[in-house]
Amino acid sequence: MLAALLWLPFAFFLWFAFAAQFAWPVVQIAKFVLLHGWPKLFLDVLPGADEISATGQLVAHRAFWMQINTNVVYNAAVAGQETRLAFYDFTLNPMIYGYSVPLFSGLVMATPLARWQRAAQIIGGVAILWLVQSFGVVAEAFKSTGIDLKEGAAAMHQFGYSLDAIALAYQFGYLILPPLVPAVLWIVLNRAFIEELTRPVAAEPKQGAVVEEQHGNL
Repeated sequence: MLAALLWLPFAFFLWFAFAAQFAWPVVQIAKFVLLHGWPKLFLDVLPGADEISATGQLVAHRAFWMQINTNVVYNAAVAGQETRLAFYDFTLNPMIYGYSVPLFSGLVMATPLARWQRAAQIIGGVAILWLVQSFGVVAEAFKSTGIDLKEGAAAMHQFGYSLDAIALAYQFGYLILPPLVPAVLWIVLNRAFIEELTRPVAAEPKQGAVVEEQHGNL
C-alpha cells in the first residue's frame, strides 16, 4: 500500500510533465480513425492547439491539445450580425481521458515483479490504454460536432447516427472506461499476487489448547 502511494504521484508527475509525448499516439490513432472512418465528416486532425479566451485573446499554445477540422458548415457570426458561414473546427484535450495511463503504471510499479515482467506489463498496458483513450477522443469529436453544434445535428442525421447513441458513447468513454480499464488490466495481469494478498491466514492454535490436548491424550 505504501509503495502504491509513493509510485502513483510520481507516475502522474511524469505523465503531466511529458503530456505532449503521451498525447501524440492518441492524436494519431484518433486521426486515423476519424479521417478513414468518416472522411466526408472530418477533414483533418492536428496535434497542438491554441487556447483562446472568451474575449478572443490567445491564452497559450497547448502542445498536448488537438484541433479537429470538420466538413460541417455553420454560422460563425455573433448574434445580431450578418450571417458568416465557415467550416466548423474545434479543439480537444485528449489528456482528459488519459489519467488511466499513470494510474495503471503506478499500480504496476508498486507490484513485486521481475523487471522484465514490469516492463512488459507497462508497455502492453499503455498500448491498450491508448486505444481506450482514443475511443473517448473520437466519441467527444462526435459529441462536439453533432450535439454541441446546432448545425451538426443535421449532419449526424444524414449519416444515420443517433444523438442519444453519441451521448452514450461519450459518457462511456469519459466516465466509465478511464477508471475501470486500468484496474481490470492490473487485476488480470497480477492475479497470483492479488490472490496471495487476499488468501486468509491460517490461525495458529493457542498454546493452552495444545497443552490441554496433550494432557487429554495422556
